[in-house]
Amino acid sequence: MPKAPLAALVQYCDRILRTRDRGDYDGAANGLQMENSGAVTRIAATVDATLATVKLAVAAKADLLLVHHGLFWSPSHPWTGKRRELLQLLVQNNLAVYSSHLPLDAHPLLGNNAQLAAALGLKKLQPFFTSHGQTIGFKAQMKISRTDLAQRLERATGAKPRIIPGGKSLCERIGVVTGGAGSDLKIAAAEGVDTFITGEGPHWTYALGEELGLNVFYGGHYATETFGVKALAAELSRKFKLPWEFLDHPTGL
Repeated sequence: MPKAPLAALVQYCDRILRTRDRGDYDGAANGLQMENSGAVTRIAATVDATLATVKLAVAAKADLLLVHHGLFWSPSHPWTGKRRELLQLLVQNNLAVYSSHLPLDAHPLLGNNAQLAAALGLKKLQPFFTSHGQTIGFKAQMKISRTDLAQRLERATGAKPRIIPGGKSLCERIGVVTGGAGSDLKIAAAEGVDTFITGEGPHWTYALGEELGLNVFYGGHYATETFGVKALAAELSRKFKLPWEFLDHPTGL
């Protein structure tokens, strides 16, 4: 059975994702969040570190779980009830957890934004959308109808997007920031795009999109963020000769 040191995988992830250099939300805690006994034989990847996905990882016999949304977004104590069950599962099954949020969003090749942009056929990507002192998204010029772009997005994610048709029916300058960037339509519009693709946004953004003259595509927070963990797992599999699989636990949101 192939085996690699956990420390080597963590060091590689930290380096290529520039984990220590990237700003993020306080709860992100990017990097190794839970260690195992020190070796990895099988990698699993999923979007969210939850009791449900940890159970899936245990069933898959993984000893490293790569996630985009880690264990510590909300206060991580006390470890009671379902939190205790989660911790017990991790320890008893020797399962390490590595989490990468904005570092994985921003990566120019493996990141959620670069991967989704590529899946949409966008080329000559330019840095786009500042968050926590860095650009995390990408934009590109491409003439495509709003209807055709919606179909491409649905094919890429497997989820039907919600659309705010605030701009022209012909999209020309398209920006991509996966996840929950819907509250920041003004940032997107100020950077010159006429079409903004993200995961989700609140009700009031419909009127704001119309006001800004901006087409907005909400492709689903979960659905737009499966790309990065898959790409990272595949890269680790290539580098360290380890098997990997994606654990799908969609939220529909």
